[in-house]
Amino acid sequence: MKKSALLFIFLFSITNGISQRYQVSKKINTEGSEGWDYLAVDDVNQHLFVSHGSVVNVVDLKSDKTIATIPYTKGVHGIAIANDLNKAFISNGRDNSITIVNLKTFELIKKTTINGQNPDAILYDAFSKKVFAFNGKSHDATVLDANTNKIVKTIPLGGKPEFSVTNDKGLIYVNIEDKNEIKTINATTLEVVNTWSIAPGDEPSGLAMDAETNRLFSVCGNKLMVVLNALNGKIIATLPIGDSCDGVTFDAEKKLIFSSNGVGTITVVKEVNANSFLVSETVKTQKGARTIALNKITNQLYLPTAEFGPKPEPTSENPKPRASLIPNSFVVLVVSSGN
Repeated sequence: MKKSALLFIFLFSITNGISQRYQVSKKINTEGSEGWDYLAVDDVNQHLFVSHGSVVNVVDLKSDKTIATIPYTKGVHGIAIANDLNKAFISNGRDNSITIVNLKTFELIKKTTINGQNPDAILYDAFSKKVFAFNGKSHDATVLDANTNKIVKTIPLGGKPEFSVTNDKGLIYVNIEDKNEIKTINATTLEVVNTWSIAPGDEPSGLAMDAETNRLFSVCGNKLMVVLNALNGKIIATLPIGDSCDGVTFDAEKKLIFSSNGVGTITVVKEVNANSFLVSETVKTQKGARTIALNKITNQLYLPTAEFGPKPEPTSENPKPRASLIPNSFVVLVVSSGN
């Protein structure tokens, strides 16, 4: 039998063997009519933190009920969970601040104003006990000591940072959207130690990692997922994903990567091994569901979105108008596997 036929049979069997049949299993309704960005799962307490306009909604994942609303998070983007310190760190893009709350009572611990402009993605690194807030307008990262809640440094990045991940061993990786790069930050020295191109990937946003195989998964605006070796920046593979992606997450148990595409799909990619990847499934979600979070305990996925009204006609003042949101249509989609 020819090698090509053997390869086809192998890939066919692998694809069938990992078919998960993911689907939207339910929707969690949440009050409010504002926009959204990232969301984060507190796996220990089984709570979901959802950015929502100027507040953060906290959902109890055992009851699907909103149990708290964290106010005064103007232009909220992201939430970083620090279970070992019983804290959540929230980036507020419109007033250039970080809100720090008690992870169990949700009471305010401190609100810190930073010099960085438009803090967006935010990451807690348990290895260094530091928080990294990535600032979209000032093209840098604000670093906080997670124990003292004090700012310790601002790291210039030379471009617009997007999502980031940690290898839990002292290195932080962050997408640089307008440069089509990934930068590596040493979490101890707080210096950029590597800069890698992700071409042909363009406008990278979401970033995830398999720390076991040292593989980075960067999802890009030109409908590509770029897989890199986190040790040397070498591109291992590129895979097709859906349009308008903004988030990606990795299920270490199932070795699956999930790209959340705002067009209304999730692209599921299987990591066969450290150097072999294939698209295994395309899951229908809902338009606007562009960010994603994984529950490591239940393996469920969460994606926020809403219903949209008609899109206005472009004008010279606003060449790319956004469609309005239908009031009180905001939901969090719960995506589960049939297996």
